[in-house]
Amino acid sequence: MHILAFGAHADDVEIGMAGTIAKFALEGKKIGICELTDAELSSNGNVRLRKEEAAKSAEILGVKVRMSLGLPDRGLFLQEEYIRKVAGVIRTYKPQVIFAPYHEDRHPDHGNCTKLVEEAVFSAGIKKFRTKEANEPRKVEKLYFYMINGFHKPDFMINISEFIDRKIAALKAYKSQFVQTDDSVATPLVNGYIESVVARERMFGKLVNVDYAEGFKTKVPIVLQHDLLGE
Repeated sequence: MHILAFGAHADDVEIGMAGTIAKFALEGKKIGICELTDAELSSNGNVRLRKEEAAKSAEILGVKVRMSLGLPDRGLFLQEEYIRKVAGVIRTYKPQVIFAPYHEDRHPDHGNCTKLVEEAVFSAGIKKFRTKEANEPRKVEKLYFYMINGFHKPDFMINISEFIDRKIAALKAYKSQFVQTDDSVATPLVNGYIESVVARERMFGKLVNVDYAEGFKTKVPIVLQHDLLGE
C-alpha cells in the first residue's frame, strides 16, 4: 500500500486530507484509511450510519481499503494491546507513508490517536515485537500529520485545487455529522464546519499561490529530490 491514513473517528481523515487522498488515488496510488474507533459516543448518528457514510466517502475519494479497529471511543489511551493492533495493521498493509492527526487539537481522541500510531510505527519495525496479524517487521518510510480542528503553520502543503469539490463531497457524505436537522444535537460540526474547513484550505492555498491546499506537519526535515526549481 502506498498511503495509510489513521484517524480516531470516521471523517477525521477527510477533514484533514481528503483532497490529497483524491489526488493520489487518481494517480493510481493504493490508499487505505483506518479508524481506531467506531465513534459510538458521537452526539449525532450511530455506528451503523457512520460506517455507511464512511464507505460512501471512501468510494468518492477512491480509497481501496477502509477499516475500523473498534477501540473504545474516548478510550484511546496508550495500552500495549492497542499498540499491537495498530502495528498489526501496519505490518499487514505495509504502507510506504502513514498519516495521523496532528496532536494539537481540541478533541483529546485526536492527539491520543497520534500517540498510538507513533508507538505502533516504531514497534512495527522491531523484529522481536509480536502481533496477531503479522510478525514480519515493517519499517515505515515516512510519518506525516494532518490537521483536523486546528489551524497551524504547515511544514509542507499539497495543492488540492483540482480536488476541493471531491473533498467537499466526501465531507457531505457524513450527513449525520455535518448537516443540521430537527433531530440533531447542536455541535460545532453542524454549524458551518465544512465551510470553515474549505476556508482553511483556501487560506493555505493563498500562502503558496494556488486556489486550495492542505497543510501537513512533520517531525523530520523533508528532502527535496527534483522539486527544488519547481519543475
